[in-house]
Amino acid sequence: MPEHVESVELRGALLRLRRTTGLQVVFGGLLHDGRAMRIAELNGAVTPALHGLTISTGSGLGGKCLALSRPCAVTDYASARHITHEYDGPVSAEGLRSVIAVPLVVRRQVRGVLYGALRESLPIGERVFDAAVAAARDVEQAFAVRDEVRELYARTASPGPSWEEVRQAYGELRELAPKVADPELRARLLAVCGRLEAASGTPDGTRERTAAVLLTPRETDVLAAVASGATNATAAQRLGLRPETVKGYLRSAMRKLGAHTRLEAVVAARRAGALP
Repeated sequence: MPEHVESVELRGALLRLRRTTGLQVVFGGLLHDGRAMRIAELNGAVTPALHGLTISTGSGLGGKCLALSRPCAVTDYASARHITHEYDGPVSAEGLRSVIAVPLVVRRQVRGVLYGALRESLPIGERVFDAAVAAARDVEQAFAVRDEVRELYARTASPGPSWEEVRQAYGELRELAPKVADPELRARLLAVCGRLEAASGTPDGTRERTAAVLLTPRETDVLAAVASGATNATAAQRLGLRPETVKGYLRSAMRKLGAHTRLEAVVAARRAGALP
């Protein structure tokens, strides 16, 4: 998955986390070489002290989070005894006291860390803790779907134009079509989508489309967005829907496809010919 796409997902999750919890500063980064992480995304910071900071596994709160693959928190960073203090300078420069770090884990591999912080020495409440974990789970789901789709592309790749580019174009068309006021043009866009769907199949070239798999246009729109790695919030923004409505369409599509997760739904839809 291109790094910039992962960064966009992380940036969006951090922004939503800050808006919904009141955390004064949120930041995060992705693991690059399996051992170190660079903080590249910040929201609410008043100094550049944390930007670009490289976090080594086992060092500081984030490094402990990387090493243990589980959330970690401190009420007063500078005086915390169960972490190392290599990064006290940048943390102090930004004025952070209470900090939580949540790992991004995909297929049992840590891919990065999401942080939230306050400039007061206050306990991280259960509501904020749950929101931080939920934000991390959203990013993980987006990464997992993109990984699976990328692998599916690799399995079905053949000489000629990139099938990944075709599928990306399909997703953009599904997002665009409902916004087109001209009914004739909208119908033409949807007809193109139908042609792309008809060209899909399983990795061995066989088709599994059945009458039982009959998704509504909006269910297909939502699945196409999810297939691109979008979270529910991102899909809602792209499609002009409420996040709760997106969840409803996704649940309905998953039920029709016999899927238990977002990832299973995307894979089942592709194999059934409902998505290219």
